[in-house]
Amino acid sequence: LLLAGAAVSTRLSIGDLDPGAPELRADSRYNRDVAFVNAAYGASSDVLAVMVRTPDGQCAQVDTVLKVDQLEWQLRQVEGVESTNTLALLNRRVLTGLNEGNPKWYEMLPSQDMVNTITAGAPRGFYNDACNLLTVYVYLRDHKATTLARVVEHVTAFAAANDTDSVKFMLAAGSAGIEAATNIVVKQAWHKMLWLVYGAVVILAFVTFRSWRAVLVAVLPLVVTSVLAEALMVALGMGVKVATLPVVALGVGIGVDYALYILSVLLAQLRQGMSLSEAYYRALLFTGKVVMLTGVTLAIGVVTWVFSPIKFQADMGILLAFMFIWNMVGALVLVPALSYFLLRPAKPDANSRSNISFKGESA
Repeated sequence: LLLAGAAVSTRLSIGDLDPGAPELRADSRYNRDVAFVNAAYGASSDVLAVMVRTPDGQCAQVDTVLKVDQLEWQLRQVEGVESTNTLALLNRRVLTGLNEGNPKWYEMLPSQDMVNTITAGAPRGFYNDACNLLTVYVYLRDHKATTLARVVEHVTAFAAANDTDSVKFMLAAGSAGIEAATNIVVKQAWHKMLWLVYGAVVILAFVTFRSWRAVLVAVLPLVVTSVLAEALMVALGMGVKVATLPVVALGVGIGVDYALYILSVLLAQLRQGMSLSEAYYRALLFTGKVVMLTGVTLAIGVVTWVFSPIKFQADMGILLAFMFIWNMVGALVLVPALSYFLLRPAKPDANSRSNISFKGESA
């Protein structure tokens, strides 16, 4: 299970995987309307804005506008880009209009006078009052993680090749730009968060049990849970984003509780000289029932979300129910199985059943 889950989890993506609002189902009214508008009009609410920083009063320098025109043309060739809008495109359209709509004049002329004339009457959305910032508007087909990654990668490469001391292409503004930046931060925080969570669990478990073997027994089932949860996210078509980032951490927190309930009683019985099977039986009678009841109760409470018309809530119901049940199974099955290899007690002293140590550890 661990190897299969690890293989599937490698396909886990950062960000949204569906067009429209991924929190809603594909056949929801909102998502159908978004798809119709994108298909019929080439317009989109997913806008990524590239900002071009220049010295004060120099946003309309012809060399800068020519670079903007070059970036705009390249972005139009990127898969997932519906259209663009810039000061350079306005220059092309005005020049064509001044020549009776002749398409032969659909050019970006390297004329500073022409650029100045058109810039004077251009909408303020293309540049700011200080004329030190130009905006390249990129209208995307969707805000899927792959679409955003392609556009960001292309703009980053263009900026690396064309930035100068006075002109810099910077990412990003607009709804899609903010989401692209969020995806980058989430990607950096994803595994860092898991390392911090597991680090805290390992330290606290070691402080509690004073045994590295007991720490392994408590933590290894949680690792399996995390890997399988990521694989389930792939199967459900979910990406890692701000809303889903805490879920796996929640599963680890719940799971370590289950493991500690079983393990604390198991260790106490082993230290009294009982065999592993007898100690496990006592643990089941004492805390095992509570672990099973808690796991099933939590799972039943969230699995009903599957019937929600909100897709995100339904997916979260499946994911949380899986983690609650699997953590329960891990505590009841994997903890004693790992204990057989790591916590088998050494033979007790003939004079005392309580003076007992675990295999490989001092009394």
